[in-house]
Amino acid sequence: MMRLKLPNGVTTSEQTRYLASVIRKYGKDGCADVTTRQNWQIRGVVLPDVPEILRGLAEVGLTSLQSGMDNVRNPVGNPLAGIDPDEIVDTRPYTNLLSQFITANSRGNPAFTNLPRKWNVCVVGSHDLYEHPHINDLAYMPAMKDGRFGFNLLVGGFFSPKRCAEAVPLDAWVSADGVLPACKAILEAYRDLGTRGNRQKTRMMWLIDELGIEGFRSEVVKRMPDQELERESSEDLIQKRWERRDCFGVHPQKQEGLSYVGLHIPVGRVRADDMDELARLADIYGSGELRLTVEQNVIIPNIEDSKIEALLGERLLKDRFSPEPPLLMKGLVACTGNEFCGQAIIETKARAMKVTEEVQRFVSVSKPVRMHWTGCPNTCGQVQVADVGFMGCMARDENGKVCEGADVYVGGRVGSQSHLGELYRKSVPCKDLVPLVVDILVKQFGAVPREREEVEED
Repeated sequence: MMRLKLPNGVTTSEQTRYLASVIRKYGKDGCADVTTRQNWQIRGVVLPDVPEILRGLAEVGLTSLQSGMDNVRNPVGNPLAGIDPDEIVDTRPYTNLLSQFITANSRGNPAFTNLPRKWNVCVVGSHDLYEHPHINDLAYMPAMKDGRFGFNLLVGGFFSPKRCAEAVPLDAWVSADGVLPACKAILEAYRDLGTRGNRQKTRMMWLIDELGIEGFRSEVVKRMPDQELERESSEDLIQKRWERRDCFGVHPQKQEGLSYVGLHIPVGRVRADDMDELARLADIYGSGELRLTVEQNVIIPNIEDSKIEALLGERLLKDRFSPEPPLLMKGLVACTGNEFCGQAIIETKARAMKVTEEVQRFVSVSKPVRMHWTGCPNTCGQVQVADVGFMGCMARDENGKVCEGADVYVGGRVGSQSHLGELYRKSVPCKDLVPLVVDILVKQFGAVPREREEVEED
């Protein structure tokens, strides 16, 4: 697997075609996944091909540098940056700056290549909080202060097998010009002081707990230019009562006469031909640009309104990547699973689709229910922020035989009222998940059994 740096999830048709050409040669193992960090992962790559692939990435303006291990992962931003009529700020300049700083413009930045553990950062630009700030190590939250635009800072959000924690306020505000100095100071504090022993206790929140939030803040201040860091602003620009929108379908942009179209990529998995088609559609109907979302979907921006009807009639949208998926499919997310990941305990992507398809046969819902699947306790599928989450484990069936199963989580929320879900039932055999999910949806999410729905219609 090769992971990229794709700040803000923005990519081009040329880049997409190149990635398609890479995975095509690897047959059934050659595929790509949209990840929960607005990124591409390409799969099937064999080691002898890597030098040539890296050269090709550079030629189309991509890099894989510092994208894995104990590094800063892909900077996340608003997938509708620059085009959403309701956006607070265009996050692209900030996420690009962060990525360039962290990788030294793709030359490599040794100062931040050996952190105690991986580290996630996002810049929020929407009231919808598409960026999931509460599960990032550092989140920039837009806020005004004394007539100046800038960001309040949240720190410490993370998932791990032993512990999950939401980010907490650092009681700090930085101007737009302070985004990079603050990131540098926080990274240096973490790099210099973070624990490097037990890897289950090396994420940045453990250091914050050890020092206390004020102690951690004082270490950040020491590493800021002029050793100064303003206190948090009360002028938060995010509307707390905002109803989170999904990005599927056709939506008008802030640019008159242009729209974007959100496409559902089932559990984020694409093949080479799919990528070529997405690139073709971006060129013909848009501006040659594609956007990836943390929900593993794709947006085509900058489409002239006169071309929308023709785009919606394209076979790819009819057969594969619908702009209007079923409600239970809209929020379906799945990690790689044991098909390709050595740490995953169960297969996730095909199973997530199969279970959801079967559940749809038994119940109907009036609004989307976000269901996330992860193959192991590392929770790359972010099950704790889902309405219903499935974490892979080994279970025992009714005969006591060991089988693939899942721990089921319920009650996660995203947005301004974010909340981590709680364990609902442990070690459920995968074959028994459908009736359990049906029961959860009926009792907790207002789902209606299909047979009752049919009777009421009659």
